[in-house]
Amino acid sequence: MLYSTSLLSAAFTLACGALHAATSFTPSNPKLPTLFIAGDSTAAPGNGWGVLLPAYFDLKLINVCNCAVGGTSSRTFITKGTWGNLINQLKAGDYVLIQFGHNDASPINETESVPPSARRSRGTLPGIGEETKEIDNIITKQREVIHTYGWYMRKMIQEVQGKGGTPIILSLTVHNSWKDGKIDLNQYGVYRKWSEELAGKVGVSFIDVTKRIADEYDRRGQTQVKLFFPKDFVHTNPSGSDLAASIVVAGLRELKNHPFDAFLSEKGRTVSIPSNKSDKPTQ
Repeated sequence: MLYSTSLLSAAFTLACGALHAATSFTPSNPKLPTLFIAGDSTAAPGNGWGVLLPAYFDLKLINVCNCAVGGTSSRTFITKGTWGNLINQLKAGDYVLIQFGHNDASPINETESVPPSARRSRGTLPGIGEETKEIDNIITKQREVIHTYGWYMRKMIQEVQGKGGTPIILSLTVHNSWKDGKIDLNQYGVYRKWSEELAGKVGVSFIDVTKRIADEYDRRGQTQVKLFFPKDFVHTNPSGSDLAASIVVAGLRELKNHPFDAFLSEKGRTVSIPSNKSDKPTQ
């Protein structure tokens, strides 16, 4: 079902107030379990799916804290202190959705030719291994050891587990990029592959958001999906973000032992999307 943009815009406004969808590290009720979101702009306050996610949960039973920050990679989410703020609030029994990749392919270090206002220096080394590279960060003016995408993701997983929490890896959302009438999964597809491999290696849950969204977009068709992307080919409007949120919830509902079913709102309980074989159950 497609919701009207006006209705979902209102939901965005509500979410930023009563549902605490602005970047938030402090649970509304510390006595309750908390579902944290660590990610980039595709999940962050503004146009991200994390804004709509709280509507799928009964907030009298669980907190939903959207800690996603636009423009971050797995590396800069950590180095800029955002991850530390999340971990400081995490307690045993909490959950963390971890989704990165869109910005990890950016330059590791900008060159002097790039205007200071445009410098990001946020990229990571490819893969999930232990390779490193030392740089003099043009932004911080500090020596920095750069690691692989997998290393940063693994660090987050280990720190969540170290505090008794449950990390859940999500593959990234897809671009509005088509090939032969279907979503082009080669766009950032390598990060989907790496996130799945990493989840399998360390034995944590994996939800293949990439494949789930691509399948739904293929079903709807290019003309309808184009309406989800009014500004660019990466960020969706409220309708597109709500679809992504529902797909995340569908993945959560299919995890082993169904840990989230008790926390769902009426809207959350209506979500039912066929599972993909790529999704890995909790070990």
